[in-house]
Amino acid sequence: MPAQAYAGKNCVCQLRKGICDQSCVQGMLDTPFYIACLKLTGRRCVVVGGGEIGLEKTEGLLACDADVTLISPDAVGALRSLAAEGSIAWEQREYGGREDLEGVFMVIACTDDTDINIRVFDDAERRAMLVNIVDVPPLCNFILPAIVRTGPLAIAISTAGASPALAKRMKAEVSELFGEEYARLAIMLNDARGWAKGTLPTYQDRKAFFESIVNGDPDPIALLRAGDEAAVLDLIAAAQRTHAPA
Repeated sequence: MPAQAYAGKNCVCQLRKGICDQSCVQGMLDTPFYIACLKLTGRRCVVVGGGEIGLEKTEGLLACDADVTLISPDAVGALRSLAAEGSIAWEQREYGGREDLEGVFMVIACTDDTDINIRVFDDAERRAMLVNIVDVPPLCNFILPAIVRTGPLAIAISTAGASPALAKRMKAEVSELFGEEYARLAIMLNDARGWAKGTLPTYQDRKAFFESIVNGDPDPIALLRAGDEAAVLDLIAAAQRTHAPA
C-alpha cells in the first residue's frame, strides 16, 4: 500500500475518516488501468508542492519537455535553481484554486496539507483533467509507474500502487535486461520506416519486414552487443531486398 494509506494513520483523503481504515484502497488492485504514453512537449503542467517529491515530479515532467509551473510558498534549492535559470515558472504562494488550473493539461500535488490536496483534486476533476496527488490513491485519476528510459525506449512498471519497493527492484532488473543495444536497434529501425512506408503497400507487409529483422538470424541484439553495427545494417539491407515488391 502507499505509505500514507494504512489502518491507524490519520486519514489524508476526501473520505475524511479521521483514522484511516484502508477503505479508500480496497479496490485498488482490481482496478484496470489504461496504460498510455503522454506527449507533454509544450503542454502546461502544474506541480503543487516545493519539497523533494515536488523536485522529483518536476524533473520527470521536464524530461518530457513539459511547460512546468511550480506553485508553492517555498521550494528546495534545486527547484529554486530551476526557476532562476528559467527552466520552470515558480508562483511563490499557496495554491489558489481553479484559476490556477486554467489552460493546464496535468497537475501533480505533493503537499503535506490534506485540505490543499483535496482542493487540487476536486478542482481538477471538475475540469476533467489529469490529476495525481502523490501517495493518495483516492485523490488520483492516474498513477505514475516506475520508468526505465533508454534513448527512445521507455518501459513502464506498475504494481497498481501495491508496492513501490517491488516496482523499484523490477526497474533495476529491467534496466539490466534491456540495455543500450535495444535503444540503438530502435533508432536503426526507425531509420528504415521511411523506406518501408514508401515501398511496402500494406500494414502486413511492413509488419513482416520489421519482424524479419528483429527476429532475424543472426540476432541483431547480439550483433549490437558485440559492437557490430555494420552487420545489423547489412541485415536491414537484406530484408529490404527480400521484401521489396517485384
